[in-house]
Amino acid sequence: MPEPHPAPGPTPDKQGPAATAEGPRIGAPTRSASPAPTPAPRPGAPDPGTDPASPGGERLRRWRLVLGGEGGGDGTGQALGGDDAGMDRALAALYGRSEEPGRGTRRKAGLGGSAPQVARWLGDVRTYFPTTVVQVMQRDAIDRLGIASLLLEPEMLAAVEPDVHLVGTLLSLAKAMPDEARETARTVVRQVTDDLERKLAARTRATLTGALDRAARVQRPRHRDIDWDRTIRANLKHYVPEHRTVVPERLVGYARAARSVRKEVVLAIDQSGSMAASVVYASVFGAVLASMRSLATRLVAFDTAVVDLTDQLSDPVDVLFGTQLGGGTDINRALAYCQQRITRPADTVVVLISDLYEGGIRQEMLKRVAAMKASGVQFVALLALSDEGAPAYDREHAAALAALGAPAFACTPELFPEVMAAALEGRPLPVPAAT
Repeated sequence: MPEPHPAPGPTPDKQGPAATAEGPRIGAPTRSASPAPTPAPRPGAPDPGTDPASPGGERLRRWRLVLGGEGGGDGTGQALGGDDAGMDRALAALYGRSEEPGRGTRRKAGLGGSAPQVARWLGDVRTYFPTTVVQVMQRDAIDRLGIASLLLEPEMLAAVEPDVHLVGTLLSLAKAMPDEARETARTVVRQVTDDLERKLAARTRATLTGALDRAARVQRPRHRDIDWDRTIRANLKHYVPEHRTVVPERLVGYARAARSVRKEVVLAIDQSGSMAASVVYASVFGAVLASMRSLATRLVAFDTAVVDLTDQLSDPVDVLFGTQLGGGTDINRALAYCQQRITRPADTVVVLISDLYEGGIRQEMLKRVAAMKASGVQFVALLALSDEGAPAYDREHAAALAALGAPAFACTPELFPEVMAAALEGRPLPVPAAT
């Protein structure tokens, strides 16, 4: 008669082939009845009896968390406890699948539509996972389980981990928000935009200030404003061998910083639902550009209508709440509005941020781009301004713009300052190789 709780290790009455070949699993829970014989492992299969502290045991633990499988039914033979069990419950609530007829029992999803339950789950995932993983799980919860409406409750907003994607969701719900939730939402959005501005503003200003200075070179610079590299290159034919030096006939220098506006920038942002992250980044960059005295910045958001948000550029939160994510797309109408407000074409950069799924008049859109470029406007077409990877876009329209000399490509926030610097200087854009 076996003991109710057998001690670890082989005993005289447990010397069967499985026990001698494999031994008991270290760390496995004790059982109150005689366990079923453990089958011998297949040749080359991972050993389920491996010490969890060893690399093999860690692999099994990770597979157990990935596969789910209550009671070790996933095939790993691993049981979870402590924080691992909590992580497994949090993952099962979001990624678990309910029972399906004819396919056996599978772990069940468990967030439902209960705000308290979702709030507890949000607290759990913030306990068990790093911030970047929490943000992904929040986004998946909104997409997979349809809990976006719960974000209208202030208590729920206070529990979430703010990020760009959450801001996009909040903006899409803005019109349905009660007043108390709207104030909480503005706090969440401000937290995200302030963080982005801290990360992006300094580099953007430094890069664009240098580009503006280089674009404003003068031929009679003061000594401290001479661009020596370009001056030497421009005067190499005047090299004097006996003196081993260049005697410059023409000096090239930077213009001194001026308070007057030197360039104009127009940001035209597609606010269709698929462009949510791009709208957030563009609003932050728009506020940064508007803070530079040598740039005159205009920001226009559009779907089938056009909204000029230039007077709100001092605060990206106001810009974002002035947008309305969703709806159709009329790029031609937006470009017509921008074209009418260009007063110095040779000193203007127009940045269209859109996936190019045009609902307006395609040929008119292309004619406007061609006309702006012919007048001297630097035209930039960004399929996305985000770090989400390759976007979906209208390839036919992208090819048509490229044929006009306006390549369309996706741009990360880190690359955007370099793209703007190239546009301001009138040199080729740094188009990513993968585009």
